[in-house]
Amino acid sequence: MSASRDRDDFTYEQQNDRRLDELHSKIRSLRSVTTDIYDEAERGNTHLDETINTFASFRSSLSQSANRAARALGIRGNISQYRMILYIVGGIVGLWVLWTIFSWLWWRGPAH
Repeated sequence: MSASRDRDDFTYEQQNDRRLDELHSKIRSLRSVTTDIYDEAERGNTHLDETINTFASFRSSLSQSANRAARALGIRGNISQYRMILYIVGGIVGLWVLWTIFSWLWWRGPAH
């Protein structure tokens, strides 16, 4: 009976060792996935920070350009910066529309 019990204990010990190895393997996989997620989050945060800095720089540059344009046009503080930007963008869009219309008429040619 003692030999049977020793054999059962040995079998249980082997099963425990296999399950422990499986558990270690799963933990390594989980650690690898967690590390990958962390690295991706860090890359995302870095990219987001760079994007925020780019937009802040663009906003500052646009603000300085609008102020210079207002000074060049002799506009004092009675017009808002955003309105000035809107006028400039509207003017560019208007010129583009006129250019498109005239080029369409030019290529179409006179009707015969």
